[in-house]
Amino acid sequence: MKREDSTEEEIRPRSVGPPLKQRNARSSSNMHLVADEEESTPSYMPPWTTPYIIGVGGTSGSGKTSVASKIVASINTPWTVLISLDNFYKPLSAEERARAFRNEYDFDEPQALDLDLAYQCLLALKEGKKMTMPVYSFVHHNRVPDKSITIYGASVVVLEGIYALHDKRITDLMDLKVYVDADLDICLARRLSRDIISRGRNLESCISQWEKFVKPNADKFVKPTMKNADAIFPSMSDNSIATKMLINHIKSKLQRKSQDHIDKLVQLGHETIPLETLDTIHQLERTNQACSLKTMILDSSLDRDDFVFYFNRIATILVSRALDDIAIVRDELPLVTASGYQLEKPVHVNFDKITAVNIVRSGDCFMASLRKTVPNISIGKLLIQSDSQTGEPQLHCEFLPVNIGGSFDQVLLMDAQIISGAAIIMAIQVLVDHGVELSKIKVIVYLATEIGIRRIINAFNNKVVIYAGEIISDESMTDGQCNWARVRFIDSRYFGCD
Repeated sequence: MKREDSTEEEIRPRSVGPPLKQRNARSSSNMHLVADEEESTPSYMPPWTTPYIIGVGGTSGSGKTSVASKIVASINTPWTVLISLDNFYKPLSAEERARAFRNEYDFDEPQALDLDLAYQCLLALKEGKKMTMPVYSFVHHNRVPDKSITIYGASVVVLEGIYALHDKRITDLMDLKVYVDADLDICLARRLSRDIISRGRNLESCISQWEKFVKPNADKFVKPTMKNADAIFPSMSDNSIATKMLINHIKSKLQRKSQDHIDKLVQLGHETIPLETLDTIHQLERTNQACSLKTMILDSSLDRDDFVFYFNRIATILVSRALDDIAIVRDELPLVTASGYQLEKPVHVNFDKITAVNIVRSGDCFMASLRKTVPNISIGKLLIQSDSQTGEPQLHCEFLPVNIGGSFDQVLLMDAQIISGAAIIMAIQVLVDHGVELSKIKVIVYLATEIGIRRIINAFNNKVVIYAGEIISDESMTDGQCNWARVRFIDSRYFGCD
């Protein structure tokens, strides 16, 4: 969890993509090769699109929160998010709040919850978008002003609440629905303990509220939702075996989704498009200077200081090459030179409209050259790492300039080395999710494999411009001539970690 400011929390464990009707028609895999209506080029869907959503319902005090927490803990991944329906209680008027403090307001009927907002938030997560939900305070009986929780990139979402299984729109978004069943007398005992200790209420008001609101609504509205559940947990008996079976089922589904994602990434590299025919791929010209710099960088006997010097030099050339294609602005007023000449409608580049995003740590190799070329450029960071067991790329955190999609005309995406292309594909998708148009993204990389480049152009319909220092052909990799290109050595040598 990270904080963007003092009033909003963001859980990192898109808003652009295929229409929802196309997404819902797909299988449960996270990334698909889909055919557009006008194009047959495959496109990429990240792991957090169509997340696995679990609903946990039950009467107040049934133990549903404990079951939901156990599911989250057992899955044991930072991309699992637990959402409580309690955050979606409707804001109260002054009169309603007064009734609430007198324990005369019915919080246990479905109308007390903003289920429309809950549905919209869950739908956004189902589509892989960023969503923001309110924070509710039972102490003040109102939503907390100027505070919200933002969630982006969740692969698993667990929604718990008494009416988690009540609204058909919400249950239709769920992959698994669990109802926690408990005797109402047991629920009363648990509720009394919670409200008296945690919420500072007195015994008489708690019992009055139970008899007047909680119990009647449990019988009328909550218990009938049991029929919507895929699994029913008896709260008081030993349900360890049932819980273990449920967790194993969820893990198998997640493993399947992960493998599907890897398989589809591999498929993106199968189509053999000659890169030299594409106007979006720019490889550094083979000048004497460029060839010399490349030779020095590949020299294993070169000490680190010299390596950094030569890499910074070629990185500056790459950055300058990318900036050559930046749109220029023509001034209306003439420019008077030092010698007194006037230049009609001088041109310049508005560098304030350019930002850069580095993939940590590899993209940070470009920082020194970038700062020298554009000193005041704003910088964003993405931390993307591959799972040690499956190899699946995973987004750990993102720190991007505010309104990156609307404030900038060009986004330079930096990565020193592209091997499989998985990390850079995910990085591009994150930018798209934050409103950046594909035509505004320019990938700058020093060393890239041909298959990695091909996956990028296939994933995004050849709409992303790539500037590469060197592209290693598939033939060279197959013959074993360039096996060193499969090792991520640039950033290790640059930062002295080899």
